[in-house]
Amino acid sequence: MRVTIYGIKNCNTMKKAFAWLDSAGVAYEFHDYKKRGVEAEKLREWAGKVGWEKLINRAGTTFKGLAEETKAGLDEGKAIGLMAAGQSMIKRPVVEVDGEVIVGFDEGAWGMRWG
Repeated sequence: MRVTIYGIKNCNTMKKAFAWLDSAGVAYEFHDYKKRGVEAEKLREWAGKVGWEKLINRAGTTFKGLAEETKAGLDEGKAIGLMAAGQSMIKRPVVEVDGEVIVGFDEGAWGMRWG
């Protein structure tokens, strides 16, 4: 089983996710958005599996700080462009495991997956 976790190292949710994976003994590779970026093609792949609405972080300060005209008429193409340009707009973490994509940290769901 190959697990890759995508996110931003200093994010509190990411810290919880790392701690959970470590305590569960799940080996993983970390891909830091801030250092390595995320290609639009990868974002399209994830959106195809989970939907772009689940992938974009509307609750974050980066998204909330956008001009209203930028947020207006948000669709998949526009959302992917925004997330590719500003990785803080991607919900965290995104986990790839065995061809599956999991978005967000949910201790109960992760426990069912890896527990």
